[in-house]
Amino acid sequence: MREISLHIMDLMENSIRAKARTIKLTITESLTENIYKVSIEDDGVGMSADYVAHLFDPYTTTRSTRKIGLGLPLIKMNTRQAGGDTTVESQPGQGTTLSFWYAHNHWDRPPLGDMGGTMAMLAATNEDKRITYRHITEKGEYTFDTAEIKKALDNMSINNYDIIKYLKEMINENLSEIEAGE
Repeated sequence: MREISLHIMDLMENSIRAKARTIKLTITESLTENIYKVSIEDDGVGMSADYVAHLFDPYTTTRSTRKIGLGLPLIKMNTRQAGGDTTVESQPGQGTTLSFWYAHNHWDRPPLGDMGGTMAMLAATNEDKRITYRHITEKGEYTFDTAEIKKALDNMSINNYDIIKYLKEMINENLSEIEAGE
């Protein structure tokens, strides 16, 4: 995948398939520390240590529609090519935390991509989940929380074209203010 936001979409969909009710995404960018880190934490069903040990094998997947899962192997390959790596911590019944990072200044680090579109779409198609997104840069911090959005909308459905469009624009504007993804 050419953009980090597309990896995030794929990985957060894994959390949704794992029956997570809450998914927390944190992206930390630091030019000073030369790191671009993404963490996804969920309260889904979790995985055994034995399963985690084979997680980066493309033939390890929980999907029944196909026998290959390339999301995590691609993340691991991309991060290692760009001076980073990937870790997964999980326990059955406890959820999973996936972290991956790149050297911020590495020429092979993919661009962030359309995080506004990614988060708006995840929120709209998973209204029964609480999704938080926190983005931290040296210029500031931005947090998006579907619980706050639902409260502001007086529990009106997020799955409405005008609301999705508004959320996408709002998120991207806030990210621009803190110079995220630059």
